Amino acid sequence: PAPAPMDSPIKVFSDLRGGGGRGGSAAIDACGSARKPLSLWPGMYHSPVTNALWEARSSIFERKMDAGGNADAGPQTELLTKKPAQSRTSIVYKFAADDILREQYRDPWNEVRVGKLLEDLDALAGTIAVKHCSDGDSTTRPLLLVTASVDKMVLMKPLRLDTEVKIIGAVTYVGRSSIDIQIEVTQVDQDGDVQSDPIALTANFTFVARDSVTGKSAPVNRLSPETEREKQLYAETEALEKVKRRKREEQKGVLEKGVHKLGVEAERLKALLAEGRVFSDFPALADRDSILMKDTRLETSMICQPQQRNLYGRIFGGFLMHRAFELAFSTAYAFVGQRPCFLEVDHVDFLKPVSS
Repeated sequence: PAPAPMDSPIKVFSDLRGGGGRGGSAAIDACGSARKPLSLWPGMYHSPVTNALWEARSSIFERKMDAGGNADAGPQTELLTKKPAQSRTSIVYKFAADDILREQYRDPWNEVRVGKLLEDLDALAGTIAVKHCSDGDSTTRPLLLVTASVDKMVLMKPLRLDTEVKIIGAVTYVGRSSIDIQIEVTQVDQDGDVQSDPIALTANFTFVARDSVTGKSAPVNRLSPETEREKQLYAETEALEKVKRRKREEQKGVLEKGVHKLGVEAERLKALLAEGRVFSDFPALADRDSILMKDTRLETSMICQPQQRNLYGRIFGGFLMHRAFELAFSTAYAFVGQRPCFLEVDHVDFLKPVSS
C-alpha cells in the first residue's frame, strides 16, 4: 500500500548564518535572532540537525507562551485522536552538497558517526512525540516527555557520506501514557539501483509522558492508524508491549523469590565464576587465549553541561546514548585490535533521569 502523505523534510543548514551562503564579510550577530532566547531551547546547541529539529519543536511551545501559557495552566482535559501522518517527520542530510555538514558527521573511515546519529534519532523521536501530544490549545500546559527505552536498533548497511541520508519517523502505537515511535534511516545505493532496499537503519523509541507540574504519568492523545502498513505496525507493537509487560512481571517475581530459584542459570553462572578464579588464583594455569573481563574495562567521566539539558533540566537521552555508544566502540576496538563493525542494539533502558 502507498504510504501516507508526509510533510516536507525539515531543512538543515550547516552554515552558521542559517542561509547556506558563503559570500560576504559581514560580521555574524550572535544576538541577531527573532525567536525566543536560545536558553529556552537548549537542544539547539548540538548540531545543525538538532538545531533544525528544535526550531520545529519550539514553535509548539512558543504558541503557548505567546498566548500566556505557563506552569499555572491546567492539564489537557480532552484527549484527541490523531493519525500517524499528523506527526510524521523527516529530515535530510545533504552530505554530498554540504562540506561543513559532512565533516561534522565523518568518522575516521569516511562513514557516518553512528554515535552522533543516535543523538539525532532521539531528537527526531522527541519532536514527533511533542507533535503527537500537542492539543493546539494555548491554555493547557505541555507535557514532559522523556525517553524510556530504545528497542531493536539495527544497522543493515554502512552509512556513506557521498550521498543524501534521510531519517523519517512516525508514531506506531500509544498506551495510556506511552508513545512508540519507529524511525527509519534510508540511503540509496551508490550505483542508484532503485531495486535495492534503501533502508539502512531502523530503531524503535518509547517515550513516556509526565505532568510537568505533578511529575505523575499523564494520558496522551490516542492514535488512529489509516493505511494497512500503519495498522500492521500498530498490531505488532501492541503485541510486543504485552510481551514486555509479561517479562517485567516474570523478572520481578524471580527477584522476589531469590537467586536460588534461577536453577540451571545459577549453575552456569557458578561455572563461569570458577573459570575466572583460575585467572586470579593460578594465572600460570589459565588459558592463554582468554583474559579477565575486568581487563577489557574502559570508563569515562564527564560533567553534564547545561547545553545538554532539556527544558526541565534533565540530560537528553540521545546525548547519553551518543556517549555510551562511542565508549562501547572504543572498548571493542581496544579488545579486538582493529575496527569493530556495529550491527545492532537489542535494548536500551533509561532507568532514571540524569540532572545537569
